[in-house]
Amino acid sequence: MQVRFNDVTMAYGDKAVLQNINFTIPEGKLVSILGPSGCGKSTTLMLISGLTFPSNGQIYFGDKEVTKQDAVKRKVGMVFQNYALYPHLSVLENIMFPLKMEKVPKKQRRERAMELATLVQIEDHVDKKPKQLSGGQQQRVAIARALAKEPSILLMDEPLSNLDARLRIEMREEIHRIQQETGVTTVFVTHDQEEALSISDEVMVLNEGAIQQNSDPITLYRKPKNRFVAQFLGTPVINTIDTVAHPEVLDRLALPENTKRTVTMIGLRAEDLVTTTNQNEALFEGTVSHVARVGKDVTVHIKNQYQEVVATDLGVIPQEETDIYLTAQMKDIHLFDQNGETVEFEAVALA
Repeated sequence: MQVRFNDVTMAYGDKAVLQNINFTIPEGKLVSILGPSGCGKSTTLMLISGLTFPSNGQIYFGDKEVTKQDAVKRKVGMVFQNYALYPHLSVLENIMFPLKMEKVPKKQRRERAMELATLVQIEDHVDKKPKQLSGGQQQRVAIARALAKEPSILLMDEPLSNLDARLRIEMREEIHRIQQETGVTTVFVTHDQEEALSISDEVMVLNEGAIQQNSDPITLYRKPKNRFVAQFLGTPVINTIDTVAHPEVLDRLALPENTKRTVTMIGLRAEDLVTTTNQNEALFEGTVSHVARVGKDVTVHIKNQYQEVVATDLGVIPQEETDIYLTAQMKDIHLFDQNGETVEFEAVALA
């Protein structure tokens, strides 16, 4: 089922949580809604589910408008952060519960529940109660229960945030597998960029009730549309250099003069920085203040009198207190104007 928002606004009193947003979630895809707390992620999910209605605009499932249709008629499945399993029912009974409410014959609902238990790989625990399961196992049960009625859309609101780090990785891979096997259109709300980028066909970034960018994960990371997206995605956070305060940086970039006049900041991802021995091509120069080693990952902090930048993947790891020059390839440099919007550019040959 395709989901489409047309100029949707959601306001509580005089506070607009969502502001005239437009997007389409393609049928059969897994789309993540990503953003900081309070950006409107969960509100968007509630609007899709029919648990709340927009102040203005229209919502469509396929060609059918469902703006004022209640949740029951929309045939959506929901998985929440807290699992919301019935503690007095067994795993199998929890999965069967939505089918029981629909008066599905007992034999059919048991067969369907066992199919789903197998799909989510919980079939060996169907006679247990939820309290006998781990957090990951409980989440699998919640997913199976949400799929029991064969929903046209599966909605997941921060479903992994209660799990520990290792289990989150395992479960996000499982969610991706289950979505691929079922083909159900899935909307996954999260504030965790790694979750969103690793499992999604598309990622929609929200901030302050407005869509910042909606694209596939690789494009989102490599070609952010504005400074907010560039800074929100990536660990470490993208390095930024103010070119108004340091105009010499722009002089070292192969850019047309009219492009240089619009740029007020450049962005450099830590993994794109490389060392150079030529001071005239350096975009940043400073002293290595700290080298952090975590397993195979090495992060180098370089400071000068104005600021600090962070570099990874430098190849040769410099010693602390060493002076180094850093640069990057033109294709890896992000340019931003005074409004924080990305400036498109074509490199030119430097004289």
